[in-house]
This record gives sequence, C-alpha cells and structure tokens, in this order.
Amino acid sequence: MTLKQPKNPNTKPAILSANHLSKTYSGIFPVFQNLSFEVNAGEKVALVGVNGAGKSTLLKLLAGIEEPDGGAITFQGGLKTAYLAQDITFDSDRTLYEEMLVAFEQVHSLHAELRRLEAAMTDPEITGDFEKLLADYAKLTARFEVLGGYDYENRIQQVLTGLGFGEDWWPRPIAKFSGGQKTRAALARTLLSNPDLLLLDEPTNHLDLATLEWLEGFLQEWPGTIMVISHDRVFLDKVVGRVLDLSEGKLADYPGNYTRYVRLRAERIERAAKEYEAQQEQIARTEEYIRHYRAGSRAAQAQGRQKLLDRLERVEKPREHSRLRLSLRAELQSGRVVLATHNLTVGWESPDNIFPLFEVPDLEVERGERVALIGPNGCGKTTFLRTVMGEISPLEGWAEPGQGVQAAYFAQTHEGLNPRHTILEEIRLLHPFSAEEARTFLGRFLFSKDDVFKPIGQLSGGERSRVALAKITLSKANLLVLDEPTNHLDIYAREALEDLLGEYNGTILFVSHDRYLIDRLATQVWEVSRGGLAVHRGNYSSFGSSGLVARAG
Repeated sequence: MTLKQPKNPNTKPAILSANHLSKTYSGIFPVFQNLSFEVNAGEKVALVGVNGAGKSTLLKLLAGIEEPDGGAITFQGGLKTAYLAQDITFDSDRTLYEEMLVAFEQVHSLHAELRRLEAAMTDPEITGDFEKLLADYAKLTARFEVLGGYDYENRIQQVLTGLGFGEDWWPRPIAKFSGGQKTRAALARTLLSNPDLLLLDEPTNHLDLATLEWLEGFLQEWPGTIMVISHDRVFLDKVVGRVLDLSEGKLADYPGNYTRYVRLRAERIERAAKEYEAQQEQIARTEEYIRHYRAGSRAAQAQGRQKLLDRLERVEKPREHSRLRLSLRAELQSGRVVLATHNLTVGWESPDNIFPLFEVPDLEVERGERVALIGPNGCGKTTFLRTVMGEISPLEGWAEPGQGVQAAYFAQTHEGLNPRHTILEEIRLLHPFSAEEARTFLGRFLFSKDDVFKPIGQLSGGERSRVALAKITLSKANLLVLDEPTNHLDIYAREALEDLLGEYNGTILFVSHDRYLIDRLATQVWEVSRGGLAVHRGNYSSFGSSGLVARAG
C-alpha cells in the first residue's frame, strides 16, 4: 500500500510518475512490489528506510541503470537527470578540473559552433546566407547563455571550493584521489551538470561538517528537483520537504522534513495499532458467538456471521523498523582524570620526514565527560585518536590515560576485525559464548540465521559497523574511543547507538560528522583548525556551526 498526499491546487506538474514498480533479484528475492508515486517539479524528496530496504535499487531504477521487473516509470519530456551513486569509480586519467569540464560538454560544443558561425559571417565571399547565419548565431548565443556558457568557470570554482577542493587540487589526476576525495569530486561533477532531476545516494558520505553545511545551503537554493538518500538527519531537516519511507517492500508518503516525518509516522503507527486491536477484539467476539451458537437455535445467524467474517478485510498489524538492541556498562570505575595531555604535538613520521599536524593544549578529561572531536577531513583527528590509544607515538609531549582506565577503540575502517573470521568466530574470541548464546547475542545486532556464518571480509560497511559495535558492548571498557561510529549505519541504527551511548556510565572521546549525535552526547567540543586544537564547552548547537562555514571559505 502506498499512502498518497492530498492534491494541492498549487502543486507543480509531475516530472516523473512511477506506477506499480516491482523488483526482485535472481527472480527469487523480492525487494519491493507495486510501488506507485509521483514527484513534482521543484520538490526535494528524501527516501528513507533501513539498510537493505531497496532505497538504492529504487534510485537506480529512476536513473535508468536498472530495469524494473514490473510496472513502469514515466518522465516528463526532455527531462535531464543526473545520478550520484554510493560507489564511485573514475577510469579516466583526467585532472580534477578536466573532470568538471565534462559537465559542460554541451557548452563547449556550442562554443565551437559559435566560433564557426563567426568565422563564416566574417568571410568576405559570403553571399545570400548571411541572414540565416545571423539568425542561427542569435539562437545559439541564447542557448549558450541559458546553459551558463559565460559563467561556467565561476560555477566550477564555487562548487569545488565549497566541497573542499582549493585551487591546488585542480590540476591533480583524479585517479590518484582517495575514495572520499573521489566521492566529493563525483558530487561536484553531478551538481555542475545542472539537471532537472538530481538523484543523490548518500551525498553526505565523506563530507566534513563545514562541507556538509555548504552543501545544505547549495541544495536549499537549487531550483531543480531532488530525490536523496541520506542518514544525516540534520541534512534532511534542512534540505527536504517530503519523505518517502520504504519499509517491508511498501512505500509511505509524508509531507515535511525528517523531524515532521518522525512525528507523523509515530502518529500513523499509533492509529494503525488501535485499528488493528479494535478489529482483533471484534473478530474475537464474532468467533466466540459462532462457536457458541453454531449448533443451536441461532445457527443461521452464526453461519451468516461466519460469512461476514470470511469476507472481512483484515487490518495489518503495524510493524516497527527492526532495531538494534544494545546495552553497555563499564565494569570498573576509572579515576577522576581519564585522559591527560602535555605539550602534545600530533602527527606522523616516515623514514625521511616528519609531518606535524596540530598542537594540543594541555588537557584533562574527567570521568563521565563526552568529548566530540571535529575538524576538516585530513586535519589529523584519526591520528589524534590513535595517539591517545598508543598506536602512534606523539611527535612531542605525551597523552596518557588516568588510573584504572580500560579503553575500547572503534576504528573508522574497522581494522580491528579479522576479515577471515566469520561473525560468530569474531564474537566468540571476546567472550566464552556457546554457539547458541552467540547467535542469540548477535540477533540483537540484526544478524539472524545463517548471517552469523558470513566472513567479515564479505560484509557491507553497515554490517561491519554492527560487528564492531557488538565487540564494543562486550568490552566493558570505561573509556570509549570512537572514530566515526555512525558511518554506514542507517538512521534507526544511529538512534539505537545514541541511546546506548547516552546511558553509558563511562567516558567517551569520539570523532563524528553526525550533528545529531554530537548534540545529544557532547559535553565538550574539541575543534581542530589552523594547526591547533580549541576547546568549547557544551554540544554542537552551543558551540555554533556558523564559524565552520566561514573557516571553510
């Protein structure tokens, strides 16, 4: 069933209509069935749901990358679509700037044709075709202007700078970029293509806070239509005005941003639960009447009620999204001071050189604090965490744990997981579970049945994050050092993690770009910038995000 919004007389025309879409994989595994919806010009629509619900598949159908097994998608004539995938590959040897020029191929083609017409019109041997040449030139000039032919260089500069690529990056070969840099480059190229319909699958991945806020502002002002998958709730609140919830193979439609969607969905589930319970009570009363009178003087009435019961359209029991069920308590209490630094310089060194990243003022973290470490990508946040954990030696000074501190580390790249182990083997290394106990424990992390026998190396990013979280909950540590713990987690898993960390009785030092998480947890924000670290008391909102955009510029 698809819940549709009421018609608004001021609504713009639909630019795409999806009718009764179905998709299965290998002809066996259904992803969704019978989905129908429309998207109107200028709408900014979020597509939400748990990992594996089929969100990326639906976006690929709209982008024409995959075909539906049933149903059809109709687009407005001449609609220009651009699609940003989660997994980015660049096969060319172009530089970053040359890759951006790909978005303006039509502009360059028009420019070449305008030069040809100019040469023809200045030819002294031209005869009666001059008027036609002049008319063609005027038409192409208008088209050139509409496509941004006179300001495309400024647009490239605006987008690349906004996404964190200064001019020193422009001549670099994009094939040598990191995965996160390639994702940002692909996002830049997608935005510069200026489509009518923009399809974005996790565009906020690999963006630091300043870049996230720039992208939010850019998309808020962008006049086209957007369909976006994102697990960043602040981003969805700021950018979208409609939410499509894909769950259990069905699509529900909600007006408003993410916060309003959460409220409306809760209200809908509450109403549906009451309707289901009321119908169940009616069915129970009817069945009792039929049992009591089926053989007596009221057998005819009982038979009639049975027929009505057989024809009754049953109300489905509303189902909540599957949620992680997490718990974590520190086994021992640490001393008052959990972490201290003195004259600390963070960086790394090779056999030939030393690379200082930033200096740290003398700090003390007390028991129970929640410290969020923020700053631009590449500034050294992960290096700082690894220095605190003793994995990297400081260039100067020291960082030492306090008395009785037992630390557990969640690495952004999950290098603490053995790719050759199964999930079951990885968990049983930490705790003497029986096989059945381990399976029950892993069920709390949404690993069921044969999932537990999957090798770590074959898991998705979200699955690996859940295994790493499972290991953290078994640690009973009193200091958690977390590097981007919400990466790859869907919104519902993020909320479960926030509940876990909010109730945790130890100390937390964490790196995150998830502003919801920082706002809910942080008692301090440590900001890395300009080669130093500044301490701000309070959470992200009290710290204030406006300075980030200014510093990014």
